[in-house]
Amino acid sequence: MPKRGKNYKNAAEKIEKSKLYDVSEAMAKVVEAGAAKFDETVEVHVRLGVDGRHADQQVRGAIVLPNGTGKEVKVLVFAKGDKATEAENAGADYVGADELAEKIQKENWFDFDVVVATPDMMGVVGKLGKVLGPKGMMPNPKSGTVTMDLAKALEEIKAGKVEYRLDRQNIVHTVIGKKSFGAEKLEENFKALMDAIIKAKPATAKGQYLKSVSVATTMGPGIKVNPVTIG
Repeated sequence: MPKRGKNYKNAAEKIEKSKLYDVSEAMAKVVEAGAAKFDETVEVHVRLGVDGRHADQQVRGAIVLPNGTGKEVKVLVFAKGDKATEAENAGADYVGADELAEKIQKENWFDFDVVVATPDMMGVVGKLGKVLGPKGMMPNPKSGTVTMDLAKALEEIKAGKVEYRLDRQNIVHTVIGKKSFGAEKLEENFKALMDAIIKAKPATAKGQYLKSVSVATTMGPGIKVNPVTIG
């Protein structure tokens, strides 16, 4: 195990490892226990009682957090013609087609956080699956990043839209804001995210859906949230 720094150890002393905190307590603790001097990102980790190996038990979607993420997001849009103009007018940071795909492939260029594409551009974007997929950047209709309504997509992303989906361990990892938001705003974002995840429960999921939930700052210790107090 890596050696923990003094700040982390001091933060960990404020947390009861075995305790399941209710939502309000957890948000107050995550703000109090931030271990770094910079404005840390606050993350949520949710283990779900599903088996993502089965298509009918996938959990994936996106939601605009009520208080945003606190992060300035750079958006790359694959579009042509009028749709490229729409993307530029809507505030896209980069707009293009084959030339941007080539730049990503040949130069390993990743100066962006989110990729959006019109459906007709997916033939070009599909070739980038091996590099965008592992980074969680591959456009997908379920997350609203494959769309003809680029203006709406960009507005939502810039306002603080986050995507949630299962990893191979059936865990969802998502950002809900910055430590500087304070407990109240973080709680609002947390509840909005959890409501979306609960509504996305597959009909085929059996038993306990929310297996475990925890929150943590970038450099801080995890804080367990009591699933019973959610929803």
